[in-house]
Amino acid sequence: MRVRGRDASGALFEELAHTLDLTATGARLGAIRHQLKTLDTLVVLFRQRRVEFSVVWTRLLDERGEHQVGLELVAQESDPWGLGVSHADMQPGAQASAVSGAA
Repeated sequence: MRVRGRDASGALFEELAHTLDLTATGARLGAIRHQLKTLDTLVVLFRQRRVEFSVVWTRLLDERGEHQVGLELVAQESDPWGLGVSHADMQPGAQASAVSGAA
């Protein structure tokens, strides 16, 4: 998936990232190479969808500058990932099958 926004220094960026976890209201992404701040807004482009998220947390993984970020939907959507699954399907236990088709 593609992620775009402003990094902690205010510079615009767009890069590829990968999903680690998906929920009906958010996600955990990896391979982010820009430092972000909590409450920053990111746009995630996935399967011809453009969805806005707010950064809930960020974690630097290594000295090479790779970050993981936790995201939360800015506006409630019925199927933000376009996977054709309901909110109930995205509950723990059902999450693995939904995530496997999203990476």
